[in-house]
Amino acid sequence: MIKFNLYKEGGLKVHFIKKNENINNEFKKFLESKKFIGKFNEILYLPLIDGDSNVFIGLGDDEIDLEDIRNIFFKLGNTLRENEEHEVEIKMPKFNICNRKTIMAAYEGLRHGEYEFTKKTDVETKKEDFELTVNYSAFKGPEEKLREGLNKMENIMDGVFLARNLVNERANVIYPESLANIAVEKLENLGVNVCVYEEDEIEKMGMKAFLSVAAGATNRPRLIVMEYKNSDAEKIALVGKGLTYDSGGYNIKTPSGMNYMHCDMGGAGTVIGTIYALAKNKAKVNVVGVIAACENMISGTSYKSGDVIDSMKGLTIEVANTDAEGRITLADAVHYATNDLGAKKIIDLATLTGAVTIALGEVYTGAVTNDEEFYKEVLDAAKLSGEKIWAFPYDEDFKKLNKSDVADIKNTSGREAGSVTAGLFVGEFVKENTPWVHLDIAATAYRNKAKGYLPKNATGIHVKTLNNLLDPIDC
Repeated sequence: MIKFNLYKEGGLKVHFIKKNENINNEFKKFLESKKFIGKFNEILYLPLIDGDSNVFIGLGDDEIDLEDIRNIFFKLGNTLRENEEHEVEIKMPKFNICNRKTIMAAYEGLRHGEYEFTKKTDVETKKEDFELTVNYSAFKGPEEKLREGLNKMENIMDGVFLARNLVNERANVIYPESLANIAVEKLENLGVNVCVYEEDEIEKMGMKAFLSVAAGATNRPRLIVMEYKNSDAEKIALVGKGLTYDSGGYNIKTPSGMNYMHCDMGGAGTVIGTIYALAKNKAKVNVVGVIAACENMISGTSYKSGDVIDSMKGLTIEVANTDAEGRITLADAVHYATNDLGAKKIIDLATLTGAVTIALGEVYTGAVTNDEEFYKEVLDAAKLSGEKIWAFPYDEDFKKLNKSDVADIKNTSGREAGSVTAGLFVGEFVKENTPWVHLDIAATAYRNKAKGYLPKNATGIHVKTLNNLLDPIDC
């Protein structure tokens, strides 16, 4: 638990030092003996028996940005926790960043260090139980604005952690019904209208593509619709892929590939976490979240490779691969969001393709868009958030790869341009002339190893981006 006091002193002292800076203080000889030269994110802890201890943090010799601040404070928080230091005094040097965004990034970095997901029974102390008081001094400006920024960031991080927990939780706990129940539990008391549709209602809506993917599972599907309206602005839809477990269907995955397929609802986790944060911040937005939640399983009722299935839009789909199922559920979900719910803009997020990992690794989210202006807004929000996005080309030649000999469209064209064609498949079901951005988070929503403040496994990717897009904050 982190408590921020503004304009107050006391506690362990943190010293920020530029690389090769001429250090002229009482600790000069100690720093020289430890070969501390102020490299970026270099950190040195100096405990004292009498008086407060000290921490030295290197700033490097380049300009510091918000992502640097997040990483610095993440490392600082870990050092304080490891050494059981419960009070710290921060006197930030002046950066070319506004004070409010600086303090928000500092809080975020510290907060990332609190996250853990474990089912181990021998854990005595949780990271989140560590109490830390931060006395934040040497900043000028209205306390109200700084406090507003801190409160906003706290709620956003609550949304990030909610998304991580949903994605990290295993498929015996998170399945369509339980995911819907959690959405109701977390969102309704914040003023979000949550409607959960069961199979008979989904069938009446005409979501035949969605139900085809769900056909083989014992856990029956749910359509989760979350509407948060606190503004008369145009409605924006967030659609999250909600495969709570993906066996691959009859195009079955390898055993190692199935081990982490509880994470195939990463898009759903992000959408729920985003709306949770927006509602907690009482954001002036008009947003609807849509999740077609189901499992892709194998049984006598499962859909099969070679099937031709219908969709809510009326387009027929050739199932070339049952393991390319997410885009089929998204087809009905994005059509419903833009046609039935009347969204004027739409963003879908999906752990959609292995191909995006080959193309961009775990560093960038892949994007496909039909509207450069809308994409630029999303990209700017992502840059502010430290969440990287790279747009693939929107090209008619790629669309041709999705053509089918027996249906209007097929759900995969094979290995060639796999992330692009998958995105373009989804785009075919978005209402015509609706600005749309598709985000393939297959590699960024669930990491193989930790990096910086991002943990191994679920990251909660793009909860921050979507909040900065829909509910921006100035300096």
